[in-house]
Amino acid sequence: MVTQAGLPVLGHIGLTPQRLYQLGGFKVQGKSADQAMHLIEDAVAVEAAGAFGMVVECLPEPVANAITRIVSIPTIGIGSGSGTSGQVLVQQDMLGLFPKFTPKFCKIYRNLGEEMTSAIREYAAEVRSRSYPASPEHTYAMPPDEHEKFAKLLERNFGTQDHAGITE
Repeated sequence: MVTQAGLPVLGHIGLTPQRLYQLGGFKVQGKSADQAMHLIEDAVAVEAAGAFGMVVECLPEPVANAITRIVSIPTIGIGSGSGTSGQVLVQQDMLGLFPKFTPKFCKIYRNLGEEMTSAIREYAAEVRSRSYPASPEHTYAMPPDEHEKFAKLLERNFGTQDHAGITE
């Protein structure tokens, strides 16, 4: 067993994204009494296998609560109600980064997706208009004597001059 080799294991029952298509997509697991009992058996087996805790994902709240009462290891809920030992949310979901799909159980604390899109559009417009990067706030200068020397070297070696950006 992995745990016997000294590796810590966090179990995961309910909706397991790696088995998404086998489970019929993003669907609540354990809605029937028989399915719920099967999940309880899975939870007990995960604990018996030596896991230090388990994620219980997309389970009806009574099922997650029962698992939490039955096993002695911590349960971390995601979409399984508030009765688990702890909670987790995917940051991209809770920050509103994917407005086309947000799981029912996810509360969006900020809509950063819109903010990010707005900021990226503003950045692109400034780059196109050449107002960003602005000089001298966002650029690096050369000492005037080094810039003059550089301009002379450019003219001598490439037949071009650069007199822009001479600053102290």
